[in-house]
Amino acid sequence: MEKSFFLVALSLILLFSTVNSLGFEEKDLVSEESFWDLYERWRTHHTVSRSIDEKHKRFNVFKENVKYIHSFNKKDAPYKLKLNKFGDMTNHEFRSTYAGSKVNHHRIFRGSPNGTGSFMYEKVTNIPPSIDWRQKGAVTNVKDQGQCGSCWAFSTVVAVEGINQIKTKKLVSLSEQELIDCDNTDNQGCDGGLMEYAFEYIKKNRGITTEENYPYTAVEGTCNLSKEKSRVVVIDGHENVPENDEDALLKTVTNQPVSVAIDASSQDFQFYSEGVFTGDCGTDLDHGVAIVGYGTTVDGTKYWIVKNSWGSDWGERGYIRMERGISDKEGQCGIAMEASYPIKSSANPPEKKASHTVDEL
Repeated sequence: MEKSFFLVALSLILLFSTVNSLGFEEKDLVSEESFWDLYERWRTHHTVSRSIDEKHKRFNVFKENVKYIHSFNKKDAPYKLKLNKFGDMTNHEFRSTYAGSKVNHHRIFRGSPNGTGSFMYEKVTNIPPSIDWRQKGAVTNVKDQGQCGSCWAFSTVVAVEGINQIKTKKLVSLSEQELIDCDNTDNQGCDGGLMEYAFEYIKKNRGITTEENYPYTAVEGTCNLSKEKSRVVVIDGHENVPENDEDALLKTVTNQPVSVAIDASSQDFQFYSEGVFTGDCGTDLDHGVAIVGYGTTVDGTKYWIVKNSWGSDWGERGYIRMERGISDKEGQCGIAMEASYPIKSSANPPEKKASHTVDEL
């Protein structure tokens, strides 16, 4: 009954997502005038303001993006693209703004991974054919990082929110802004970071506060010490999933949501709409996301369920399904290269007031 309800709800959500996006037809592409009309509708739909000079420059970018989306969707690919809020951004601008976590840069300077050195799920053998932590109440609503390279903080928080709900049965939305403002020993706020460092910060700080107490601003600010000390959820550290091992990653996701890094720089990723993403992408890790489940399509394509931080109007209501089990050991877009997850056995601090919980499907 619960699964049936979830599937119906998910179908309605995806339908709403399609309606809420701005589509276009062949007739919108036949002339310069029709392209301009489409561009103005797009700007109104996404509340995008441009100066006169900027509009002409952006229109040309927009037109080329629309042509690319239209051409791609004629192919028999297992995923589709759509004209979303990134419609008049070049791919270079998109990469710089939304895939700018510089994960590879931080990995180089980090040296050896900082986890415990062990892998608690090594001997897991009971692997169900699918799992979705959203169904189990362990995933909060999709958030939006805005024009701040803070995806590492959002990826971290998804994993901590998940393990906290699994251990306590309470889903609490946690503060990415605390990580951006206060975790500045190794991470660099809106200029990128690593999820591993963020897990270690939460451990050393003896916890993290709620999103309600320390809300997101999309800019790096001065650490609010009083809010930082208002700890609500604690973890005991983190472990790293064995590198380039999707089987180990599968064992981990069976037990909890996992923070991962990917190469999200492609134009197909920029305009992804729905389906299992099988597109070409490299392994130049530049974006932090979180795996919250996995499954298999009716035609046998295996996929990861990945929660992104670009708002619910991107992809499948903020999610992307990425192909899993491919021949490349690094996984699709490098998804198996830099995976880590928090460990939690300690109890949370005593509640000073009623816990702020977030319900999800």
